[in-house]
Amino acid sequence: MRLLFDHGTLVLAEAPDTKFDFVPGLTWDPRVGLYRAPAFRYAELCEALHDRGLAFSDEVSAAVPSPTGPFLPVELRPYQRTGVMAWELAGRRGILVMPTGSGKTRVAVAALASTRARALCLVPTRALLEQWLVELRAAQPTPVGCFGDGVHRSGALTVATFESAFRHMQRFGADFELLVVDEVHHFGAGVRDETLEMCTASARLGLTATPPDERALHRLSRLVGPVCYQLRVADLAGTWLAEFDLLVLRVALDREERRRYERDRSLYAEVSRRFWHLHPDASWQEFVVWALQSSEGRAALNAWRRARRLVGFTRGKNRAVRELLARHKDSRVLVFTADNEAAYAIAREHLIMPITCDTTRAERQRALKAFRSGELAALVSARVLNEGIDVPDADVAIIVGAALGEREYVQRVGRLLRPVPGKRASVYELVSLATDEAGRAAKRRRGLAA
Repeated sequence: MRLLFDHGTLVLAEAPDTKFDFVPGLTWDPRVGLYRAPAFRYAELCEALHDRGLAFSDEVSAAVPSPTGPFLPVELRPYQRTGVMAWELAGRRGILVMPTGSGKTRVAVAALASTRARALCLVPTRALLEQWLVELRAAQPTPVGCFGDGVHRSGALTVATFESAFRHMQRFGADFELLVVDEVHHFGAGVRDETLEMCTASARLGLTATPPDERALHRLSRLVGPVCYQLRVADLAGTWLAEFDLLVLRVALDREERRRYERDRSLYAEVSRRFWHLHPDASWQEFVVWALQSSEGRAALNAWRRARRLVGFTRGKNRAVRELLARHKDSRVLVFTADNEAAYAIAREHLIMPITCDTTRAERQRALKAFRSGELAALVSARVLNEGIDVPDADVAIIVGAALGEREYVQRVGRLLRPVPGKRASVYELVSLATDEAGRAAKRRRGLAA
């Protein structure tokens, strides 16, 4: 028998006429007359065949890049060493949940150094791609491959964006022994999960500041491994992370804003109430699908969006931003909004550099460099700064609005918690009074202690 890698799957060629129901994930593919299995089952499949004493020629990883070079010594804090140890004890398969600013990338570099394995590191954005390339090039002499931002170059150590990996995994999915997934919570819900399925790497390391929900975690336990180590912000704040003060400022809507808000909320509530009465266990996605089928439902969805957008950036919040920027004129301030529209409005009003999905890599690099040097005192962003971007000099955050939930909130607060001697950060959260934003904000804050 011959075991081959075929476009992100494994095929068993020249197999005898027998049943292979004892092999995990192996099924008969009548299109080609061969047995086929997902690539992530590679180690299990080989073990099952060996246990039955079935001889086969393993041609899966016949043409792989050369091994990685020696790593420079990686200095780890005690909790980081414990994280690597927990992953090793879990059989080199598992997810590490560690707060933003706690050094997850350094832990991953230590794992790479300990295994010296051919490794593929997946990241969600081009900004993180660049950051990982810098880290890996500084840690060892081997040329680092890159897939993303217009570059397609493979190496024994390779970094790829999620999107590039999805497009190219069917070609290089058998070239690596270790798969590292930064911000692993993006997977597990079915979207792009094939990226992880098409890789044969048996060793897998997932990194995140906030674990996914139970359903996604169940799927990720098969594709990456279970949560094998978990720390909260409260576990590290004041010792390994900067101490911080959380101040919630409740801002009233003016008369005209209140009128618009109540009108749109009433329009949405009337339609949604009927749906939830008939379908009490339905999901939000099911409600959206139902609503899009009628003009009344579409109007309700539009009203809901207008109400969310309104409370995300009110006139009162704009005044609060002005006062806070004046109060902290000698600090490095990050302003977070719910959407790009609000980010650009604040940028124009207060002459702050915006960093959004429309900002080019060169512009972002210049802005972050100017921020670190003190040439820029503040930055405003909707989502780009949420994940992974290193801004250790920031000591004040103003959360004007949020589009997502608890995970986004923890990531934003984490932007300020990278430790600097004597640093005590301040986080201001602006919440619109007597709106549904108040309840959502209270729920998000629980994520800091969860």
